[in-house]
Amino acid sequence: MLVITTKNELRTFRYSLKEGKTIGLVPTMGALHRGHFELVKTGFCENDVLVVSIFVNPTQFNNPDDLRKYPKTIERDTALLKEVSEEIVIFCPSVNEMYSDNIVSKTYDFEGLATVMEGVFRPNHFNGVGTIVEELLTLVAPNRAYFGEKDYQQLQIIRKLVEIKKISTTIIGCPVVRESSGLAMSSRNERLSDEEKKDAALIFKILQAAKIQFGTKSAKRVLEWVKNEFKRHPKLRLEYVEITTSDTLKPIIRKQKGKAYRAFISVYVQDVRLIDNIAL
Repeated sequence: MLVITTKNELRTFRYSLKEGKTIGLVPTMGALHRGHFELVKTGFCENDVLVVSIFVNPTQFNNPDDLRKYPKTIERDTALLKEVSEEIVIFCPSVNEMYSDNIVSKTYDFEGLATVMEGVFRPNHFNGVGTIVEELLTLVAPNRAYFGEKDYQQLQIIRKLVEIKKISTTIIGCPVVRESSGLAMSSRNERLSDEEKKDAALIFKILQAAKIQFGTKSAKRVLEWVKNEFKRHPKLRLEYVEITTSDTLKPIIRKQKGKAYRAFISVYVQDVRLIDNIAL
């Protein structure tokens, strides 16, 4: 298994590939779980070469304590990827390698996609995401890059990124992978106790109920119902819930035929912040 730690090594590897070989990219921050491996398996099957990046990006964390607590399991991650295939290429650079001495993100205009939901509660987060994803797409120059729909807002922003930067990579969104309880797979789940995971499973159950209600009720009434449900469960602290159009992520004003909508949610379980979403 090839493990690359520097940009120059990655460029050299990229240039060594025979012309016509397709390359896929799965960007991650490590602490790999089954959701990541669905992306990895899809990317591995659809391309001649697959690069998996493992990099905990400091500029997309608003809370230094959250960055400090984020699980870092590079040896375990490498061993798990090796079980999928020894042909997978791992890129795991240091922070200094990616940012040199200037750990600052670029600034992007994502045309409103970054100013709602996560953008409200995590200022500059998507500038940090965009900075690293643009760098990875430039270095690897993949034919396809794979992202999970659990971070659906991020997925839409990355699609906008390749559009505004005229990057030829096809961005592929893959379905949310869930635990048997319905809880969306996340690296942050590792910080939850078994009891807290049971509590957190309620997030998706409420989203499912909201989806059913959305068929007959207004978005305003559905949102009010969701907020009231979380008031009944003090172990879960609702940060936000929104219903938006799927493409522009603009909050719904009135339902229209032929438009696709999604519900988005952010919830704290103790000090662990979890996000989820569902197509309506």
